[in-house]
Amino acid sequence: MRFGIHAGPQDCSIDELRRLWKLADDNGFHWCSVWDHLYSISDLGNPARPSYEAIATMAALAGATTKVRVGCLVFCVGYRNPGVLGKAAVTIDHLSGGRVELGLGAGWNENEFRAFGIPFLPIKDRLDQLEETAIVLRRLFDGERVTFEGKHVHLNDALCDPRPMQSRLRLWIGGQGEKRLLRIVARHADGWNVPFLAPQVFAKRAATLDDWCAKEHRDPRAITRTINVGLAIGRDNDAVQRQEDQLPSMFGGMTELVKPGILIGTPPRVIDRIGEYERAGAEWVILAMRAPFDWEGLELFIRDVMPPFA
Repeated sequence: MRFGIHAGPQDCSIDELRRLWKLADDNGFHWCSVWDHLYSISDLGNPARPSYEAIATMAALAGATTKVRVGCLVFCVGYRNPGVLGKAAVTIDHLSGGRVELGLGAGWNENEFRAFGIPFLPIKDRLDQLEETAIVLRRLFDGERVTFEGKHVHLNDALCDPRPMQSRLRLWIGGQGEKRLLRIVARHADGWNVPFLAPQVFAKRAATLDDWCAKEHRDPRAITRTINVGLAIGRDNDAVQRQEDQLPSMFGGMTELVKPGILIGTPPRVIDRIGEYERAGAEWVILAMRAPFDWEGLELFIRDVMPPFA
C-alpha cells in the first residue's frame, strides 16, 4: 500500500500548501497532487472564495518537493488545448526531475465553464473529448509528430520537444462511469483514480474495469488503481467527533455524499478501513485534504496509521 496527499488549492494560502507538501515529502508519502478548478468547490454557489490555477500550483508543488510524485487529479480536458497541457506537463516533469503524473477528467462543474466562457458540452461529447485528449497526449509524450482530426481535438504535425525526463510519463483518468468512462480507462490509462467511494463500491467499479480490460485485450495489472478518501481521525472518540463536525466546513453541501469515502475514527478503525480498501483492490490510498487542514490529525495518521502498511 502506498499513500498520497491530494490537496485542493482553494480556501488556503500557498504557504499552507507548501507546508502540507513538505510534510508529505518528509514523511514517506509517495504522491502529492492538486486539482483543476477555477472556483472553490466547498461552496458551489459562492465564487468569491480563493482558488488557485492548477498548472501553476502543480509547478509550485514540483519546486517545493524532492521525492513525492507530482500529480493533478484531474485536469479538466475542456479548459485547455491538449497540446498546451502536454507541454506544461513535460515542463513540470523537467522541473521536478521526472516526477510528474498527468491526470485527466471530463469535467463536471458547469458554473466554472459558464463563468469563464468555456462551452459546457453534453456528457457524451465531454467523454469523446477526454478520449481524444488521452490519445494525442500519449503520442506526443512518446515522441511522435502528431496529426489528428477528432471531433474536438485537432493537431497538425505537432511535436512535444523536449520529451519527458522519465521514460513513460503516465496518464491517469479519473471517474467511475461504468458504461463509457471505465472503458476509456481500460483503453488508454496507466492509472485510475476515483474519489470518496465506500470499499464495496470501489470493488464493484474495479471489477467493471477488469471486464473492460478483458474486452480491450489489456492487462488489468497495467493500470494502477487508487482511491481518494477524506480524513477525520482523532486520538479518542471525542476528538473523532470534533473532526467529523468539521467536515461541512470542508465539503459544504456535498458532505453527506462523500462521507462513505471518509476515514472516520481512531487510528485502529482507520487502519481497518484502509485494509478494506486494500482488499477491494486499491493499491494507493490518497488523502483528500481540504482547508482548514487538520495538521494534528495528519501527524497522527503518519505516526500511527502508516507504519503497519510499510
